[in-house]
Amino acid sequence: MPFVTHRGARIYWEEHGAGEPILLVMGLSFTVEMWYRVAPSLAVKHRVILLDNRGVGRSSVPYGPYSIGLMAEDAMAVLNAAGVTQRAYLMGVSMGGMIAQEMALRYPERFRALVLLSTSCGVLYRGRWPNFRRAPRLQRWLETGGEARDRSLVRFFYADETPRERIEEDIHARANFHPPLRSVLRQLCGILCWSSYGRLPRLRLPVWVIHGDQDHVLPPENGRVVARRIPGAEFILVPQAGHILATDQPELLLEMINGFLASAKDLQPAERQL
Repeated sequence: MPFVTHRGARIYWEEHGAGEPILLVMGLSFTVEMWYRVAPSLAVKHRVILLDNRGVGRSSVPYGPYSIGLMAEDAMAVLNAAGVTQRAYLMGVSMGGMIAQEMALRYPERFRALVLLSTSCGVLYRGRWPNFRRAPRLQRWLETGGEARDRSLVRFFYADETPRERIEEDIHARANFHPPLRSVLRQLCGILCWSSYGRLPRLRLPVWVIHGDQDHVLPPENGRVVARRIPGAEFILVPQAGHILATDQPELLLEMINGFLASAKDLQPAERQL
């Protein structure tokens, strides 16, 4: 199993397929396993690189908090350990979308296109707060763990129309990789202390911001704000989809992503300067 050591943590990563590289960055508390609906399709034409953010999965659990900037450095350490020297595609979901924004802002020369799923540019600039009426009570969330915690979040994470068997597949995929509560809280601290709002206009690369119309964790206005702040970015609203887009609308999402990557491939660096 490949690991890279960075800033006091051993970061787990893996790769699949061959071709132009694309780095996938997962969200709060989730591991590489949650890319299982996306990675195999992308690996048909791309070299897909995945990682467990610090504190979760096979990566180590150092002291926190874990800032978004630190996790962006971790992900860059993975890209370097994989020997990627050409411009890579970059995709992040939720907290992973925040990490991806940070990476594109800090290292613009390393990326050719950016896909942001179900994300925000910081808590102070959200279009709307989470729909906490769909979330479990804080005490219940703190006191439960494992599959019980996953099940308590179903109404918060998924669209009402999502088939229950798909949700069960997600719960099964995460079954062996539930992070300790301290890791979740350390990552959450990073989210709460971060913002890209004032820096997003600097981005000069193709960007798609994709959001579910029933996202209760980060309602769609958050994605709209991100897209409005990035010159030339396109915002796409996915119907009958919540926060876990790849489970709510897997076929539609993959069609969108593959189409975007194909179109971005034809653009030369000079054409990306807006």
